[in-house]
Amino acid sequence: MPVNRNALIRYKTIDKCLQNRFRKWTLEDLIDACSDALYEYEGIDKGVSKRTVQSDIQMMRSDKLGYNAPIIVLEKKYYTYEDPNYSITNIPLTEQDLGKLTEVVELLRQFKGFSHFRELDGMVQKLEDHVHTQKTKQRPIIDFEKNENLKGLTYLDGLYQAILHKRVLRIKYQSFKARLPQEFLFHAYLLKEFNNRWFLLGVKGERRDIMTLALDRIENIETDDSVHYIENEDFDPVKHYKHTVGVTVNEGSKVETVEIFIDQYNAPYVLTKPLHHTQEVLEMNEQGVIIRIEVVLNFELERLIFGFAEGMEVIKPERLRKRMMNKFERGMRNYSDDL
Repeated sequence: MPVNRNALIRYKTIDKCLQNRFRKWTLEDLIDACSDALYEYEGIDKGVSKRTVQSDIQMMRSDKLGYNAPIIVLEKKYYTYEDPNYSITNIPLTEQDLGKLTEVVELLRQFKGFSHFRELDGMVQKLEDHVHTQKTKQRPIIDFEKNENLKGLTYLDGLYQAILHKRVLRIKYQSFKARLPQEFLFHAYLLKEFNNRWFLLGVKGERRDIMTLALDRIENIETDDSVHYIENEDFDPVKHYKHTVGVTVNEGSKVETVEIFIDQYNAPYVLTKPLHHTQEVLEMNEQGVIIRIEVVLNFELERLIFGFAEGMEVIKPERLRKRMMNKFERGMRNYSDDL
């Protein structure tokens, strides 16, 4: 049965709501959510009727689209999934879906190799392997890095649309250091992935400095059209991360020259996968190599160096060398003390 775009948006919206176990969803709440989604994605401002959402719920419960969604009503008022892990996005692909995806793969493969589309290469291979696996029921040929238990991934599409359409977000957020979550307005500019985690960049309230939020620390997101979206023409993602390893950019920090010795065992790993795009080899001998990078010192750089343990030694700057030395000394005490 063909499904039009508006219906699919409503199904995905209802699905997203019912996955959110942090609040209770009445029929009116679902109607409002669907109306907001259609306005956000399609610019439709006439809202959604009660009858339409009721029909959507019945359609999702049925086998007509293959969903068989376990939607139940609690206290004769609140809608939820009986299975907390259920989502319509988890159901197997239909033959029609696989056919369409195969066509998409064939189209995208034509652009592989062109310099403007180099970013497509990994995505096309991943999609092609997934379609092949679904069609043949064989094991995957490619195993990409993934973290299926990572929180916050359900926010990705909504955040992308908010940035695209320049809509202000009201975010409930609790950092690792905070005892309680806080709610604030946020003007988002960029979604960034690092080390298989996703981050959102923007400004908080009326502030101008760029703030980075981890999606897995977000507890709730809503759009707030009563507040004017703050543009930031000065924000350039390429410049912002030009001298950064990871996602943490310490505003006002200067770029420093970092020289590191890597022993002969670990040198090939660093030479074939540079720590940073500014990496240069200063010296190479039988003991190992000395490299130089131009970066802003941050937490991610320290963790990267620390991950090589005894195979890597910071030569300069002195303050980074001391920080790493202190980390190793504290680590040694953890192993030397009696358990």
